Amino acid sequence: MEFIADFHIHSKYSRATSKDMDVEHIAQWAKLKGITLMGTGDFTHHLWLEELKSKLEDEGNGLFAYKGIHFILTSEVSSIYSKNNKGYRIHNLIFAPSFKMVDKINHYLSGIGNLASDGRPILGLDAAELARIVFDVDENCMLVPGHIWTPWFSLFGSMSGFDKIEHCFEKQTPKIFALETGLSSDPGMNWRVSALDRFSLISNSDSHSPQKIGREANIFNCEMSYLAIRDALKTKDKNKFLSTIEFFPEEGKYHFDGHRACNVRFSPKETKANHNRCPKCGKNLTIGVLNRVEQLADRPEGAKPENAIPFKNLIPLDEIIADAKGVGKGSVAVEREYQTIVAKFGTEFEILLRAAKEEIQKNIPRRIAEGILRVREGRVKLLAGYDGEYGIISLFDDNDKTNKQEEQLSLF
Repeated sequence: MEFIADFHIHSKYSRATSKDMDVEHIAQWAKLKGITLMGTGDFTHHLWLEELKSKLEDEGNGLFAYKGIHFILTSEVSSIYSKNNKGYRIHNLIFAPSFKMVDKINHYLSGIGNLASDGRPILGLDAAELARIVFDVDENCMLVPGHIWTPWFSLFGSMSGFDKIEHCFEKQTPKIFALETGLSSDPGMNWRVSALDRFSLISNSDSHSPQKIGREANIFNCEMSYLAIRDALKTKDKNKFLSTIEFFPEEGKYHFDGHRACNVRFSPKETKANHNRCPKCGKNLTIGVLNRVEQLADRPEGAKPENAIPFKNLIPLDEIIADAKGVGKGSVAVEREYQTIVAKFGTEFEILLRAAKEEIQKNIPRRIAEGILRVREGRVKLLAGYDGEYGIISLFDDNDKTNKQEEQLSLF
């Protein structure tokens, strides 16, 4: 069966996360989005784990269910440690096939640090040792390095990471077969690094609120079971792991280099011309994802490996509506319009990915429909994110007068 999966989210027990990140709201928004399989996130946190055990129904295949939505047991661990006289900060996603295996993982990790302090615990644990613990518990567990290019907390991060995956995970490296690209990069950027060719590149929302579930996701066509999904990722089978849904990477918070305090946003070329320093205050710039990819790339821009899994860049529907209306995406008008449109089509992904052009034009206000079609065609304007600031993506020029009156009427 074909289905969409979002593996990486956080619960209400993680820092800076909505109180609505509970099982009920996650399932509710997964249905609205058109997502069949959700990661639980945060299984290392005792209160969240208790909630998961009480509310999720074991399907007997390594997955769990709640009101028609399937769940896979996942968590993210932040490792902050020193190695060879250098400090590293690495985030890793852990997948487990049962609560029994989760309990074993938590037992070992609780002896290393305080798992109750945050939904995403911070441990003084070498990433290679974390991998060893996870794989010793069960060889069917998966460990996936998270948002691998993010400057401050990732495998290849400019401020905190390694140049080669083998340097990070050592003997455990062969057991790792998937990497998470993160919001500030897409597979096309990763294809420039030939050392990544053997890995499946997955994309997830890393959502801290229900509305952002599915802003990045994965499309599969395989049996709905833990082992089938694991096999699809491990073998990188293009008939089973079909594609990923991506942000435009420029929208991510760390795509370009820069210094947020001084409003300095630089391309890699501009950074080099300024010797990696902010021209306003003289401090070091935060080196972003694009620059870091170029540092490690051994292929030109546009290169594509033979076994590459396809991807599609999208913009979430609420952002399209907000841009079309000229209002903030958190406004009541956007929420009302979102619910009305999704009710007509069933799910957000049905609108963004599958609905016929004629149906979109017939059933959606003209300016919003035009925005959806522009996204499909890649006709977007991009101002790249930098140093923790999300990028700005716009679909309409300021002087674009594409019959805005109809949409303005729906505000009232």
